[in-house]
Amino acid sequence: MVFESNFWRLSQNSYFSYTKLLLHLSQTKSLTPGLQIQAHLTKLGLNDSKHRNHLINLHSNCGYFDNARKLLDESPEPDLVSWSSLISGYTKNGFGKDALRAFFKMHSLGLKCNEFTFPSVLKACSVEKELFLGKQIHGVVVVTGFDCDVFVANTLVVMYAKCGELVESRMLFEEIPERNVVSWNALFSCYTQNDFFSEAMCMFRDMIGRGVRPDEYSLSNILNACTGLGDIVEGKKIHGYLVKLGYDYDPFSSNALVDMYAKGGDLKDAIRAFEGIVVPDIVSWNAIIAGCVLHQCQTQAIDMLNQMRRSGIWPNMFTLSSALKACAALELPELGKVLHSLLIKKDIILDSFVSVGLIDMYCKCDLTKDARLIYDLMPGKDLIALNAMISGYSQNEADGACLDLFSQTFTQGIGFDQTTLLAILNSAAGLQAANVCKQVHALSVKSGFLCDTFVINSLVDSYGKCIQLDDAARIFDECPTPDLPSFTSLITAYALLGQGEEAMKLYLKLQDMGLKPDSFVCSSLLNACANLSAYEQGKQIHAHVLKFGFTTDVFAGNSLVNMYAKCGSVEDASCAFHEVPKKGIVSWSAMIGGLAQHGHAKQALHLFDEMLKDGVSPNHITLVSVLYACNHAGLVAEAKKYFETMKDSFRIEPTQEHYACMIDVLGRAGKLDDAIELVNKMPFEANASVWGALLGAARIHKNVEVGKHAAEMLFNLEPEKSGTHVLLANIYASVGLWGDVAKVRRFMKTSRVKKEPGMSWIEVKDSIYTFIVGDRSHQRSDEIYGKLEELGHLMAKAGYVPMIDIDLHDVERKQKEILLSYHSEKLAVAFGLIATPPGAPIRVKKNLRICLDCHTTFKFICKIVSREIIIRDINRFHHFKDGFCSCGDYW
Repeated sequence: MVFESNFWRLSQNSYFSYTKLLLHLSQTKSLTPGLQIQAHLTKLGLNDSKHRNHLINLHSNCGYFDNARKLLDESPEPDLVSWSSLISGYTKNGFGKDALRAFFKMHSLGLKCNEFTFPSVLKACSVEKELFLGKQIHGVVVVTGFDCDVFVANTLVVMYAKCGELVESRMLFEEIPERNVVSWNALFSCYTQNDFFSEAMCMFRDMIGRGVRPDEYSLSNILNACTGLGDIVEGKKIHGYLVKLGYDYDPFSSNALVDMYAKGGDLKDAIRAFEGIVVPDIVSWNAIIAGCVLHQCQTQAIDMLNQMRRSGIWPNMFTLSSALKACAALELPELGKVLHSLLIKKDIILDSFVSVGLIDMYCKCDLTKDARLIYDLMPGKDLIALNAMISGYSQNEADGACLDLFSQTFTQGIGFDQTTLLAILNSAAGLQAANVCKQVHALSVKSGFLCDTFVINSLVDSYGKCIQLDDAARIFDECPTPDLPSFTSLITAYALLGQGEEAMKLYLKLQDMGLKPDSFVCSSLLNACANLSAYEQGKQIHAHVLKFGFTTDVFAGNSLVNMYAKCGSVEDASCAFHEVPKKGIVSWSAMIGGLAQHGHAKQALHLFDEMLKDGVSPNHITLVSVLYACNHAGLVAEAKKYFETMKDSFRIEPTQEHYACMIDVLGRAGKLDDAIELVNKMPFEANASVWGALLGAARIHKNVEVGKHAAEMLFNLEPEKSGTHVLLANIYASVGLWGDVAKVRRFMKTSRVKKEPGMSWIEVKDSIYTFIVGDRSHQRSDEIYGKLEELGHLMAKAGYVPMIDIDLHDVERKQKEILLSYHSEKLAVAFGLIATPPGAPIRVKKNLRICLDCHTTFKFICKIVSREIIIRDINRFHHFKDGFCSCGDYW
């Protein structure tokens, strides 16, 4: 109503009032009132060129080009102003090609450009990257003398820069005789858009030095340059200019401030700048939400998104892309699906950027099927999308799918890069697919990626996990400048595959190169020491953990607990456990498992209860350790309680390991019928560990029938394992079935089944010494055998009788006694007695189960020499002290 009253009042006013009103409506893109004025002018017969030109300008600016063109065609003599208005409208609305077509039409009519037409045409060349045409128009500009016009000159600067000719652009800028702030802004904008941020900063300082006052566009452009440089100090200076010159309420500058502070590392100032915006627009919200995501404040980003929705502003694809990253980091699949549905509901075209965000979100929420659906629906798949999908598969351990997708796309010409190779190698390692590692290795050589440090380190890691240590070491040795991750990968591989000595040698090389280890290296080294039972070397690594300040690192802390437990020192393990700052399930499981292996069943179960009180839920490994503790302490009732309630209490389905532990518990307690019944009730086929537990129980209780059945099952599952034959022969020997023992011996001989040789290791003064049965390779062999002979006499006086029945060799009694005397663990203990200080504990590791004769021998020796002897066999620890063993003869 207000407009209508003003409109009819204006109808009584001068010709000039219509012109002024149309100009205003064109600037504000108010088409509806403009159409009313057009109708009124037609009614009054005011169809002169002046009004027509303003109407063409109005329709063009509002994007109604058919109407504008109709007015132009109806004009008896279209003039330069009419064509300039149409060309300007096309250009402002991004229709560069239409603008250029209109320019050619105008040119064909013999109309020549002026200082108002040239800028629009040159801008159209910029939009369409028409450098050749732009140069032609530049020639016309020079010929017609408009190159001296500052507005035309400024547009030429922009045109050359946006067409990639920055040198030409700078030369034209220098030739402008009277540069104004728009001239400087043109160059700032071009430098910033082309990532020449330092040059933009230098130009800004030059402008200030020449006394040119910056405007809001200058400052917003320079803020973008500061953002690109990550220079928050200069950014704060520009912020000062904004406040000083009164532009701090300019929306472009305010948004640039939020972006600069967020990307410059100061989220608090970014939020402060955002809160200073009176009416934030979509760009403001996008900047602050992206900033929150960048600073890992994902929850705050989601809160900001909700605030934006409440303010009445709908998110666009840039908002949703940031929000999807937040959902991925927080693993919020439901919210991610809501955002996805919002994209569909608002009919937002899924460009590759948003599609990749959806793939990433679904993968990080462990919804790889949904992610693959998005990937498959993408019309034009690129390398970024492929990397997102195969990385998602690899991260979710869908390793087969990862390799399959790469194989499919490799022939499609999408290509690959460093990220692709890293994901493929990670999946190859997960599958232990050594052949895939070799293929990727060859591909890396062929494509030149073997020069990339990340690819080299990943190859070392993957070869190591595929048990190809020679290949891993060769890649490492060929690396010209190995870095810390290179060392970490190979040290970890050596530690995992039981080559602790090689891991320690590599650590010394790392130190010689002046590289400072990190917590991951120390953790791997501690695991290597644990595998070797290298207590002294483990203590040295512990000292390095303290020296380099890794005491608060959870990985290093957990590895310390594990190392001390596996090196036979429960006390040190307990101390390390209590020093772990934030105990997770790995910390608790390591300590509970350590106590269980050392026979401290009640302490292990007590610690398990403490863990539950602390609010930490067990995993399947923890429950294996709990059952193991019950097993070696003969706590049948407790074991049954934990086993039968693990599904209801902890939502953990029993695995083969849990069944094997429970069967071992029942078997060792003499409940063989119950053990067999449990095997028959298993929801899956029993594996070798289950039948092995039953065979072990049959040996303890001399049950030939059960032992024979278990052995037959193991012969089918693991025909190459000699341990089954040995245990079965022991069962026959224990009940005097020597004919059957002979049959087992003959079968092993004819089938070429070789008994795994017993090996023992002992650490003395930072060195690891290895012994096998009857070993005489040690330089102190005479002393070792002399010590054993001396101990043999002392034990005989104390009542020791060799248990020759357990020896399966077909030799005379005396020869059997000699063979029993020189088992590897006895040689290791004898060496420890002569090579370590009196009273020091002796720690020995053995690769097989300790035999009954050695077990009995060490009970005698520990009492004779007044020393603690700690033997770590394949099943558990045995602490021999004062004539007793911690296992209570139950192992």
